[in-house]
Amino acid sequence: MNKPACFIIYRNVFFIINLYGFFTLILPHIISNLARKKMLTEKKLFNEFSPVPTSVWEETIQKDLKGADYQKKLIWKNIEGIDVKPYYRSESLANLNHLNSQPGEFPFLRGNKTTNNTWFIAQAIDVADYKAANLEAHDLISKGVNSLIFRIPEELPSTDTFLAELLDSLPLEDIEVHFEAVGKAKEIIVELVENNSKLSGSVDFSPISRFMLNGKFCRDLHQIWKVGTEVLIASKVLKNFRIIRVKGEVFHNSGSGIVQELAFSLAQGVEYLDTFIEQGIEAEKVAEKMRFNFAVGSNYFMEIAKFRAARYLWSKILDAHDVSGNVCASMHIHAVTSRWNKTVYDPYVNMLRTTTEAMSAILGGIESLHVESFNEVYQPGDAFGNRIARNQQHLLKEESYFNQVIDPAAGSYYIENLTHELIEKSWALFLQVQDAGGFIAAARSGFIQDAIEATAQKRDRMIAERKEIMLGTNQYPNFNEILSAELLADLLQEVEVDSNDLEIRPLKPYRGAMAFEALRYKVDQKSNVSVRPKAFMLTMGNLAMRRARAQFASNFFACAGLETIDNNGFTTVEEAAAAFFQSGAEIAVLCSSDDEYAELAPGLQQLIAGKGILVIAGAPACMEDLQQAGINHFIHVKVNVLEELKRYVNELNIR
Repeated sequence: MNKPACFIIYRNVFFIINLYGFFTLILPHIISNLARKKMLTEKKLFNEFSPVPTSVWEETIQKDLKGADYQKKLIWKNIEGIDVKPYYRSESLANLNHLNSQPGEFPFLRGNKTTNNTWFIAQAIDVADYKAANLEAHDLISKGVNSLIFRIPEELPSTDTFLAELLDSLPLEDIEVHFEAVGKAKEIIVELVENNSKLSGSVDFSPISRFMLNGKFCRDLHQIWKVGTEVLIASKVLKNFRIIRVKGEVFHNSGSGIVQELAFSLAQGVEYLDTFIEQGIEAEKVAEKMRFNFAVGSNYFMEIAKFRAARYLWSKILDAHDVSGNVCASMHIHAVTSRWNKTVYDPYVNMLRTTTEAMSAILGGIESLHVESFNEVYQPGDAFGNRIARNQQHLLKEESYFNQVIDPAAGSYYIENLTHELIEKSWALFLQVQDAGGFIAAARSGFIQDAIEATAQKRDRMIAERKEIMLGTNQYPNFNEILSAELLADLLQEVEVDSNDLEIRPLKPYRGAMAFEALRYKVDQKSNVSVRPKAFMLTMGNLAMRRARAQFASNFFACAGLETIDNNGFTTVEEAAAAFFQSGAEIAVLCSSDDEYAELAPGLQQLIAGKGILVIAGAPACMEDLQQAGINHFIHVKVNVLEELKRYVNELNIR
């Protein structure tokens, strides 16, 4: 897709978002005010309408279902184990015990803010040179960024003036500054205490997250906690600076569900809390130095509920540690858009994904948000991608007014029930981790890894079977897209860590699209050196069925990068076979109705056998008869798309 087309999509998406902002945030307030004025003179406005009880709704639904299974047709059974109903009513709120608090009040379910819903707009700078990074920081601030993330690689040496160079002339009183610098937490804090005591932001002290990714601690655990204690004590004068970072995005990007991301993040937070309390630091002092990073995925309403549930649960945990009723009991949340659902193919679709993710995070009441660029997974640091990512937040704030209303989800029958379900299920899993001895003990036993891997496998299977759609990857691909550039190996496969001296089985961040992308890239590589393999649609018989099945089959094979050739239709099998041979295609897909397959398929098989692969689009009742006639390839909605495509690619000898 070229950039003009991208901008058309981008513009249209934000036109819709602006409408969303008006109809969900502004118009309800206008209507509410008008309604209140109306009710002063007409208190019995709706008395002429008799209430409709839920039993009547259910009777009507059962009648419309005409005997179909209610549970299968209308109940959404998601990966979180939550059965989502087709509708919720005011009575759905009756047994919820989290509805009686205001924004800024314990237990902070409705957020930490009391005047508006503004947030910090974050963007990352990959530091290769300190002075150059400072210039980039000034540039980002001039473009509306007010939360800078300096990513300092471990191999980049620290100089006596590196912080001064990084922060030179920045408006530190108006922005946040965050440091992601492995092994440099202590020296950064010491330098900041001496020169920048009013700075807001954080440093990345997250040894447990690195433990989960690397499979071992970088040094003796006793030494790690000693350094952490020293850093916490030294940072007391930095009132608005946080030290301990809980990285929930590590779980998300390894394939976990929302319940697992919440539960394991809470358990990790408790591990830090209890450890530093044992080191002699008060619970309140530890809590106010903690920052939770969560990924935000594309499950729109569920993600909104996630942030609300996270704050509620953390406040309850702190209450058990005698920290409650003040800002120290609130969870400070930084959100970053998911990497798990981002794609290399059809990458502009990632803009749509990050847009809904940003909306969920903001409506969920986060403190800061980093929207990663649409091409971050394969082209970090791209100016165009970073500009779009910034402007997504600016549009949501300045044109869609997402910063005006605190917790607009409050009172929503649906979201309040999702919040309740996430609270219940996340707390139950959190308690299992505590029963296993706490987070580190549960990781050493493999409990956490087993749970995440089981969920990741379910999600992978759902993508392979197209029960979870990734646009442009396992459904509706860009037919004309071919990647010719050499891709980095870790884009298409999980990154393996050094297996020497591992203490635990590490988590493996990956992207859900990787398996499809690796298969398609294999086909693309062949296409760069020879003719691109083709799938030819043999459309015959019933017009409606052949068109529908040709479209299905074309999408199916294009997901593996095959060129698809559609046709208006053929009248005889001889005509169809002749056209297939002339096309030079390797795969012939018969697209017709179930009733006609019994007549058409055997004749085509006789003509094509040994000269191509005949595929039947559908699962006709005569499948067994066709298999006896030597036809063994069928594609339909119930097949595992990924495994079937691998089968065809292997049969075409594409290695």
